[in-house]
Amino acid sequence: MRNFYPFPVENIETFKLQLLEISNAVKHFCYLDSNNYPNYPYSTFGSLFAIDAIDVISVNTNCLEQFEKFQQKYNDWMFGFLNYDLKNEIESSLISNNIDNIQNPLLHFFVPKYILKIENDKVEIGVLSESEGEGESVLDEFKNLLQNKTIESQIINHKSEILHRILKQDYIKSIDKIKQHIQLGDIYELNFCQEFYVENAEINPVAVFKKLNEISKAPFTSFFKNEQNYLLCASPERFLKRQNNTLISQPIKGTRKRNKDKKEDNLLKQQLFFDEKERSENVMIVDLVRNDFSKIAIKNSVEVDELFGIYSFEQVHQMISTVSCKIENSLSFSDIIKAVFPMGSMTGAPKIAAMQLIEMYEPTKRGLFSGAVGYITPKGNFDFNVVIRSILYNSTNNYISIQTGSAITIDCDAEKEYEECLLKAKAMIEVIS
Repeated sequence: MRNFYPFPVENIETFKLQLLEISNAVKHFCYLDSNNYPNYPYSTFGSLFAIDAIDVISVNTNCLEQFEKFQQKYNDWMFGFLNYDLKNEIESSLISNNIDNIQNPLLHFFVPKYILKIENDKVEIGVLSESEGEGESVLDEFKNLLQNKTIESQIINHKSEILHRILKQDYIKSIDKIKQHIQLGDIYELNFCQEFYVENAEINPVAVFKKLNEISKAPFTSFFKNEQNYLLCASPERFLKRQNNTLISQPIKGTRKRNKDKKEDNLLKQQLFFDEKERSENVMIVDLVRNDFSKIAIKNSVEVDELFGIYSFEQVHQMISTVSCKIENSLSFSDIIKAVFPMGSMTGAPKIAAMQLIEMYEPTKRGLFSGAVGYITPKGNFDFNVVIRSILYNSTNNYISIQTGSAITIDCDAEKEYEECLLKAKAMIEVIS
């Protein structure tokens, strides 16, 4: 049984940094942070830490079936991720044979030894205990772990050149070919992504993440360690949340670079709100989410809570819509994921045709990029982000991957789409340069 105890600390932000350093001493670690982002719809927590693993599921075949058995074994909190290529299991017509130098499993979750909830300047620690007094001894173990953490301040030990997987001229040619598919009626919209990568790179993931979070302050930030693999994520986007019998998705489509001048910045927000191209892209994905929800929703319960909401982050303004529905309480996590994964904002419409073309035109497997990271509670509620604005790092082969993309429609300008990809990659490239 997991019990939560108050854990007094003097300074919350300093304590968070101390907890991050513990990741150097354990194989499995997850940190989720809303960065106290104001007024984000359906926000319910400040920060969550999951430290060390009691048990782990890390699979590449029959993933959702195996995960259901894992859930039945543990009625507890679970933290983990869904790899974008889980789509191949959900939709049998899809395959992936592209480059993958990060090599994450398709599905990975762990039951943590320690959970720390930080909200409203209060800290609670959740530990498992079978008998009276055992919780206190587990708390003592955690305090020793906190004191013996390893601190490494250097961000980069050895860095190499940041390379482009797709050259600009090849990117533009691919956009022209994708637009031909749109003209033929194969698709209406496609999210086309490209990879920036570094070989032979040695970084301190904790230090890089701290810097990325400092300059991004995103509401769905995550730091995830799975043995040798790291995700350093500054995502502004929620993929999916379950709150009892309500499902919520908040797709992002529409981006503007911020301006330091307040008047100019407000003008950019207005331009984004009224931009017909951005609205068209956004509403296509909203319709796609509504369609996905309709597969599992209680009849007539799918609603658009907000359309074309404009939200401002450290680097960019984003157009975000909120879609919700009601579901039967009996629906499992796997049932829901089969209906809605991967998220429409990272695929296109129609979804399956878009994903088939993505495999054709993108030379790199997306892997965890375009996937989702989050947590599931003992009651079956959950919250997952969209893995974007992220640095993926394999510390065994010293490979860094940064991927960004944009929505391609018939009216898009290839040059502007390329510049949007660079804008989205700016913060990640900055912290490793």
